[in-house]
Amino acid sequence: MSKRFERANSELQRCIAEIIHNKMNDARISPLLYVSEVNVTPDFCYCKIKVALDSADEGELNQTIAVLKKSEGFIKRELATMVRMPKMPKLLFEIDKGTSATVRINEILKTLDIPAEEGNDD
Repeated sequence: MSKRFERANSELQRCIAEIIHNKMNDARISPLLYVSEVNVTPDFCYCKIKVALDSADEGELNQTIAVLKKSEGFIKRELATMVRMPKMPKLLFEIDKGTSATVRINEILKTLDIPAEEGNDD
């Protein structure tokens, strides 16, 4: 990937996260939501945004994605004031599955009852 797209992706990620947390006043969006990855296509037509939530509740994740999809126009308008791009891309929101798996593994590890290892002094 070229430096141009790396810079565009990181700047878009920063700006979208700022818009979601500071400019959207929707109670359905959790403050624990974070933008984990942003990938813009080379022609700047589409921008895939992966979001993650520190929760294993699939319903809450789906509701959050639905809210973000409905707010696409607002997010694009705010993004246009923050970032200068050749073309404002269509925003495609999706759940970051890798982070969801990590959260699930951490929950399982917390439930394990592992006894402390006894030290043998010889």
